[in-house]
Amino acid sequence: MVNARDRDVDGRARNARPRDGLGRPLGYGAPGVERQPEGVVRSPAETVREAQRLLDAGMPFHAHEVFEDAWKSGPAAAAPLWRGLAQLAVGLTHAARGNAVGGARLLRRGADGIEALAGAPYGVDVPGLVRWARELAGRVERPGPAVDAAREAPRLGGAPPA
Repeated sequence: MVNARDRDVDGRARNARPRDGLGRPLGYGAPGVERQPEGVVRSPAETVREAQRLLDAGMPFHAHEVFEDAWKSGPAAAAPLWRGLAQLAVGLTHAARGNAVGGARLLRRGADGIEALAGAPYGVDVPGLVRWARELAGRVERPGPAVDAAREAPRLGGAPPA
């Protein structure tokens, strides 16, 4: 029997199907959004800048991958921030896909994970993100349409630049 699973150059299983802006797999050959490369080591400022660009474009799934790279490649002391931000991005992803329960749960988990962080690590507005996540979690649990990921994108560093 032939294994039809997609494999990367090292033989690891990788789904090669194209994905949309919310990370949902599309059919082979369909136009999709370019995937984030895995394992990219960025400075904290580059991580925040790239993730904000993706959030603003309505691609929180892809922003989560940027945060995940920072979480895995950065210092252990910074892991709670990047892990919490990744959870917020995945929460927004689920909310935008119409999964209110999963979206609210991950938004709250991410907020809980970063809430105790002191100051504004790497310029990230932790108190503002915690407020944003809790407010959005409450809204997505109420009946209504899925949220618009670009319209609901948080400002990682607070107010938008002038």
